[in-house]
Amino acid sequence: MDTYGKERKQSDSPDWRNPDLLVKAKLPRSDIQLLAKYVEGLGHLGVITTTNKILGEVLIQTTTHCWPDLKKNLLSLPLDLEIIDPY
Repeated sequence: MDTYGKERKQSDSPDWRNPDLLVKAKLPRSDIQLLAKYVEGLGHLGVITTTNKILGEVLIQTTTHCWPDLKKNLLSLPLDLEIIDPY
């Protein structure tokens, strides 16, 4: 029951048991720093870690709750960003 006395279904609340999400992405090497600064500027949505700077591979650390907003923002950037694999 919530604070207003209404019954809540389990599906109404997010799954907080496994909130972490790692997403592999690829972009031109020259854009990695720009991507990192952009995501850093968003504050709470995620963190960028470079996994292979020569190939332009990065790992985006976020949560399942923040990923939809972060993905929307990333895909609107004028960068050649390829999301490879969320795992």
